[in-house]
Amino acid sequence: MRFNRALLLAPLLAACATPDGEYPSLALREAERVTGSFEPTAPTPYVPPPTPATVVDQLGRLEAEAASAHQAFLAETAAARRTVASAQGAAFGSDGWARASVAIAGLEGARSRAMIALADLDRLLVDAAVEGGELDRIAAVRNTVTAQVDEQNSTIESLLRSLR
Repeated sequence: MRFNRALLLAPLLAACATPDGEYPSLALREAERVTGSFEPTAPTPYVPPPTPATVVDQLGRLEAEAASAHQAFLAETAAARRTVASAQGAAFGSDGWARASVAIAGLEGARSRAMIALADLDRLLVDAAVEGGELDRIAAVRNTVTAQVDEQNSTIESLLRSLR
């Protein structure tokens, strides 16, 4: 049994040959036209609640702790610089190198007190942000402590480079 291909294609071609008048127009209808105007209202700005008194007290305490740690760091820095300068060129593991390493470790200990205060400030900042509270006061104290820790980091890095 042989099939005539023309017979198979005839119904498909007939479907493509329908008259134009049977389908609706795709032009915009009157109901689809935009009418009127829309004026969005201005959003009301968010005003965070004031910083709670307990947080303000914590801020003062943490700022004082960081300042105390920074003063201790600065007090130890001159002696550590002298110790590291006297150990320059000393062999790894020698007495001079060991004294310089201990002096740098003392500076790192003073820095760690400031870093603990900085971590607590980070926690306060995150808590306030999550709760939608005021961030400016906390961020200002945090920026001050961050600047102190950055200064301490650069001093320690400089001393470590001198010791090598």
